[in-house]
Amino acid sequence: MADQRRILVVEDDETIALAVRNRLAAEGFDVRVASDGEAALVAYGRAEPDLVILDRLLPGLDGLEVCRRMQAARPVPVLMLTALGEETDVLVGLGVGADDYLAKPFSMRELVARIHALLRRVERAAQLAVEDTVIRVGEVEIDTAARRVFVRGTEAQLTRTEFDLLRRLAERPGQVFERDRLLSDVWGFSEAAATRTVDSHVRALRRKLGPDVVRTVHGVGYALVRR
Repeated sequence: MADQRRILVVEDDETIALAVRNRLAAEGFDVRVASDGEAALVAYGRAEPDLVILDRLLPGLDGLEVCRRMQAARPVPVLMLTALGEETDVLVGLGVGADDYLAKPFSMRELVARIHALLRRVERAAQLAVEDTVIRVGEVEIDTAARRVFVRGTEAQLTRTEFDLLRRLAERPGQVFERDRLLSDVWGFSEAAATRTVDSHVRALRRKLGPDVVRTVHGVGYALVRR
C-alpha cells in the first residue's frame, strides 16, 4: 500500500518486540524491528519510519541517546516505553525529543491508541503550519507557522508535544484547561489514567519557559499566565 505507515519498534525484549510487531502488522502498519541502539539508528536511516516506538533501556546506546540522534537527523514522532517510574527519567526522555511515553506493562489497545493519536497530531500540525500567526502572551512569543517559541527574545527549544501543548494553552490565555481536555485536544485521546502525561509535559514547559508561565489550578488543570 502506497500510504501504509511505517513504524520502527526498538525493543530488546524479544517477546515484547514480537507481540508489538504482530499487533501493529494486524493494524495495517509496515513494521520494522531493532533490538539495540546501534541497529535502531541503522534501521532508522534505511527505513525512514513515520513513527518510532523506543524502549528507554537498551543494550549499548540507551534509548535517550538513540532518540537524541534520531531527532537530530530527521525529526520523527517517538513513543518511549519505560519501566522506570521516576519522574526525572520521564522528563529527560521528553527533553531529548520523545513525544509521549508509556510505562510497562502496557496494553496493546492503549499502545495502538497512542500511535494513532501521534500520527493524527503530525497531520494536524502540518495543516496548521500553513497559518502565519504569531501569538504573544506576556514574555512568550509563539510563531505557529515556524513552530518556534521565544522567551524575552531568546529561543526556547521545545519538543513537538511541548509546542502543541503551549499553543493550545496560548489560544485562551488565562483560561483553565482541565487535564482530560488537554489530553484530548493535544494528544488526541482521553483516559483518566494518562493525565500524568499532561503533568509531565507541563513540568517540562516550566523548565524551559520559566516556573511561572503555566499556572496550576489544583484539582482542575492548567492555564497560561497573562502578564
